[in-house]
Amino acid sequence: MRINKFLALAGLGSRRKVEELITSGQIKVNGKVATNLATDIKDTDIVQYMGRPVKTSTNFVYYKLHKPKGYVTTVTDDKDRKTVMDLMRGVHARVYPVGRLDYDTEGLLLFTNDGDITNILTKPNSEVEKTYTVHIEGTIDTQEIKKLTSGIDIGGYVTKPCRVQVLEIGEKLSKLKITIHEGKNRQIRKMFEAIDKNIVLLRRVQIGQIVLGGLSRGEYVELNKKEINYLKSLKK
Repeated sequence: MRINKFLALAGLGSRRKVEELITSGQIKVNGKVATNLATDIKDTDIVQYMGRPVKTSTNFVYYKLHKPKGYVTTVTDDKDRKTVMDLMRGVHARVYPVGRLDYDTEGLLLFTNDGDITNILTKPNSEVEKTYTVHIEGTIDTQEIKKLTSGIDIGGYVTKPCRVQVLEIGEKLSKLKITIHEGKNRQIRKMFEAIDKNIVLLRRVQIGQIVLGGLSRGEYVELNKKEINYLKSLKK
């Protein structure tokens, strides 16, 4: 099995993410750094990441976390900032975050050791919907909402059409719900910057059929059977 597929199945992230781990020299095979993406992993090989053995597993687990602000969505951080893994210390299985939420964004974040699900949810052409609540300073008009829904240039890339639901409009603060089908880096923030709006709060509340629900900030739970079955249905 190719090393990138092996690592993805072990839950280290999407194919693209694990390829970055390989090429940056973070993976060892039988005690030696392996940077060749064509490396073939045999059953007798010992694969390590950050000094710990990596094994594929069929005992998959799935969690959801309400990520607070002030945490980076990485396993480790070279700037010594708090990571989302600090909030998952009670989980005994080796799980990894699915996708990212930026430092100042809160809300729903999934964790699993199922590399196939990670790959499906994070691939560039994924059609899985992601819904956010957005609080912005000031008001917003119909024309500005139309720009968001029809697609807007966020710096060399025009976003795909999306859905926007107005929850509340006020002179000092307005609240909206926005659903997108893609996940460019800081996409929601860039979309509102493009119409000169300053975001006060950004919270992801839903990924596909999985909702944040009543989780408090920093709290996580294992997904229920219905949620797990939904994720597994994405493999078909």
